[in-house]
Amino acid sequence: MKKLALSAAISAAVFASVVNAAKVEVLDKTHNPAGQFLAYTEFELSGEPLAEGLGLDLDTLDPNLANLPTAFDFAAGIESYEYSEEAMYALNYQSQMGPHLVNGPINSARGGKMSDLGKRVIEMAQAVGFPANEVPLNMYPISMPYMSGSPEFAAKVDISVVNGDELEIVTAKGEEKTVQAVVPAYFRDYKSLSWDENSFDKAFNPAATGGIMLKEVMWAQDFLGGMHVTESDEEVEADSMKMDQDGVHSLGVSAADGFNGMLLTEISLDKMLVLQNQLGFDGKKLGAKFGPDYNPAKSPVWFAHKTVVKEATVNGVNAIDQLTVADSRSTLRDTWMLLWPVSEIYAYSDQRTANSAQNPAFKAVFDGAPFAAAPAANIDAKAGNDVVGNDMFSVASNLSNMLFKNLSALHFNSKAGTFVTDYSKGQQGSEVDTFDAAYSLVALNIFQRSQDALPVGYASAEGGDVNLKTEQGKQALKMLKQQADFIVNTLIGKNGLAYDSASLSSKNNNGKTSKTQSLETQFAVLRGLSSAFLATGDQGYRTAARNLYIAIEKNMFDKELGTWATVPGKATIHTPFTSAAISGGLREAIQQLSNQEGENAPELELQALTNRYVSWFKTVINGGMQLAEWMGDSGENQLKGDKSTDTDQDGVPQIIASGGKFGTAMVMAGKAKVSAK
Repeated sequence: MKKLALSAAISAAVFASVVNAAKVEVLDKTHNPAGQFLAYTEFELSGEPLAEGLGLDLDTLDPNLANLPTAFDFAAGIESYEYSEEAMYALNYQSQMGPHLVNGPINSARGGKMSDLGKRVIEMAQAVGFPANEVPLNMYPISMPYMSGSPEFAAKVDISVVNGDELEIVTAKGEEKTVQAVVPAYFRDYKSLSWDENSFDKAFNPAATGGIMLKEVMWAQDFLGGMHVTESDEEVEADSMKMDQDGVHSLGVSAADGFNGMLLTEISLDKMLVLQNQLGFDGKKLGAKFGPDYNPAKSPVWFAHKTVVKEATVNGVNAIDQLTVADSRSTLRDTWMLLWPVSEIYAYSDQRTANSAQNPAFKAVFDGAPFAAAPAANIDAKAGNDVVGNDMFSVASNLSNMLFKNLSALHFNSKAGTFVTDYSKGQQGSEVDTFDAAYSLVALNIFQRSQDALPVGYASAEGGDVNLKTEQGKQALKMLKQQADFIVNTLIGKNGLAYDSASLSSKNNNGKTSKTQSLETQFAVLRGLSSAFLATGDQGYRTAARNLYIAIEKNMFDKELGTWATVPGKATIHTPFTSAAISGGLREAIQQLSNQEGENAPELELQALTNRYVSWFKTVINGGMQLAEWMGDSGENQLKGDKSTDTDQDGVPQIIASGGKFGTAMVMAGKAKVSAK
């Protein structure tokens, strides 16, 4: 990857003029984990990994020194990265928007009591050397998220002061000052941070489950990808899967990060067990079984688009009582949004004997303690003897096999060479949604890499020491290439932009395209074609993606806004899916599509691309899409004697000042309108 010492080409004054030229009006706060955590996953990948890949020494970043060492470094390495982490905690630990982990399948197998979960939390804390008494009070870990809900708080937030430190800060407006920070009570006690239950759509949706599970596994891999010296908390590289048993080292890159990695892994496994054991649907009943020999041509099983939850109260908290299918369709979005995280988990927990390149730190997590090891039948070189299991790798293997086969059998139109949106009543639909077709390329790429033991997570663009070249990996690459070809040959218009959709017919396998060409579709296609290039090495996909970006700049860049609009001069509706696509597509442009030797497109100069990243992030995300921010890591602080609720002056308020009667959690808006003032 190219290295670049970025200059601070866009000053704070220029940022201010760009942001002042734009108006971001929040139209809907509703939190849907599907779009929100797809966006926050792209934000994570467009955060520290992107900035570090361009040559930044991460040790130079300080959340209290805004726009330093450069505005790009800060937007990527601090804001994008930290927003993505804190939003995950808002849903998983604070919101109460789903059944409690104590009543999930893992804890039920232990005995099902709150004391059983308490013992497990202590066990996980000990594995990483984290003091159990530092776990936040009144944490409410959810097993499965509901489909949607308002992130506004249900009661007054406790902002009484706990303690404080003196800080030297530089705000986003360039003000330098010494301040006395204080820590509000809600930072250590989550009791007052629950969301408005009356707003919850109490149903399970596969894309919503996949969205937050993707966020969980990305951070779990980051947090548990190394070990640390227990006494000093110093991070070290793991050189053995038994290193945590030497009395000196503990799991996790630090004690605090390691604990979050443990809990996130536990929560992800709980989700997967609910999917495997309770949510399989065969068109008639829930709980349909599927295993390694699953064949959708004989008896398809899928995850219904919407399954309504009737709640019960067990252990004084939410539990699943009854499940009823409300929308029985299998959708492409639901399928690829589950396949991606489950494939990441497959790679994270991979114990196959053939995978000699697995990170020893990961192997230590799944060696029997703190998480169960896979049975020998599931990690040997034979595919025909695999069994259904309840350990992390076995469940991920079973689910990824089912999801991949469904992607092929239920959603892939082999004549046209494209994925279709719906499978309903035993029939494939005829509609092609370009956004989902493009992101299916991303999911297929990660699935293929996980099957073939190539790196995923932050390293998903890199080669590996091992390539198993599995049969399923080959099938995934074949399907990926057909879909990418369909996009390039059918869905790109004469103006160089991608159409939002197409309709297939028996007479026209190429499909009749829509007339609309939205902003989010363009960046989703950039993301997808870049994945196709990385997966196949075919330069044609890179060229097509470069041409698309040039067309985006020509047709969609709004000079008055300082960023893109579907139609320059007119308002554009942004959703979390828009934010996801722009973050992911622009990152791929920076990493994979920018000018190499002999290429001279001015739009694809690296400095031009990073400038676009900053202007978009400051204008749209900090300008209103990010509803609030947490204390500390993203630069926001509560200050002694200061009533300001945006102390870093970046436009994003503290949670207590983010609208609603009592404030709003640190998540993204469900819908916003971006226009010139």
